[in-house]
Amino acid sequence: MATINYLTRVEFDFGALRLLPRELKSLKIERPLVVTDKGIAATPIFDQLLSLVPSNMQLFDGTPSNPTEAAIEEAGQVYSKRNCDGVIAFGGGSSLDLAKGVRLRVSHEGPLVEYAAIEGGIPRIHGNMPPLIAIPTTAGTGSEVGRGAVINFSDGQKLGVLSPHNLPSVALCDPTLTTGLPAGLTAATGMDAISHCLETYMAPSINPPADAIALEGLVRGFAALPRAVKDGTDQQARWDMMMASMEGALAFQKGLGAVHALTHPLGAVKDVNLHHGTLNAILMPPVLRFNKSEIGAKWDRLTEILDGEPDQVIDALNRQIGIPNRLSDLGVTGAHVDEVAKAALLDHCHATNPRQADENDYRAILEEVF
Repeated sequence: MATINYLTRVEFDFGALRLLPRELKSLKIERPLVVTDKGIAATPIFDQLLSLVPSNMQLFDGTPSNPTEAAIEEAGQVYSKRNCDGVIAFGGGSSLDLAKGVRLRVSHEGPLVEYAAIEGGIPRIHGNMPPLIAIPTTAGTGSEVGRGAVINFSDGQKLGVLSPHNLPSVALCDPTLTTGLPAGLTAATGMDAISHCLETYMAPSINPPADAIALEGLVRGFAALPRAVKDGTDQQARWDMMMASMEGALAFQKGLGAVHALTHPLGAVKDVNLHHGTLNAILMPPVLRFNKSEIGAKWDRLTEILDGEPDQVIDALNRQIGIPNRLSDLGVTGAHVDEVAKAALLDHCHATNPRQADENDYRAILEEVF
């Protein structure tokens, strides 16, 4: 069992879920609210969780595919009415982000949007929040070690709520929980992790430790993802993908870039249901090409690591693991392109792309894979 202290404490290995009773006791959680989604709640791994939590636990299984302000408000009411004293997030990135929103909601006054980064919310978030145990069941977002939660607000915006206080109290990373993921979801979440590593490495801020972690995660994830997609029971591939996912999120405290500046507003489009990791995968090659002129020696380093031109290698990986080729294949329309190109300028990831983009640049990137 590896115990890792970096931003928060992580217990990482096969069987880490079994440590849950110990962590509940350590954090003095006696009446937890379990936050998950209906799909996870119907699986055998959820039964494993239930065998380890107090019988008086409360359940919120209404997490949507993208966490919403409305769902956070609903879960927050359950937490308050049932006198809960801590949160267990069990699921993919949406459940983990929604759980972060719940602990913020029940401990802070005023509208939730006031705590969004672009609304100046970072200094408004204090650390007097209930404890949170994060247990990921996918290997992609790394939200279990992330300081942010990305939320679809009721006004249609998809915004990041960022603070070191958002970090879970502890993360239990058990690769066993990902062995039942279907190939398509393994591919999409895995490309989310790889996009975090690539964008962090390209981000212009000076943070050599983050760069080193991002490159290690990229090497590990690039090798493991095709194997995990091909054979979901490949234990080493599942272990490596969960580690790569965590490493991507440990590193992206440095900042992300244009891929996420675009996929955040794309994920807020209400008339289509778009998976964040799939969007990241489709947009990564054109964003790599857009950034090439600005990242200099980093392009050469990525070429060396990936054994080929980075944009071409990622495009080939997408095809190998079954990622759709075009945004239009997912239901994105020309009207969406114009809307998202404008919204990307307001996303918190826009400022940390190595090459500054304007609305026309974002539109050109989208149209290249439309």
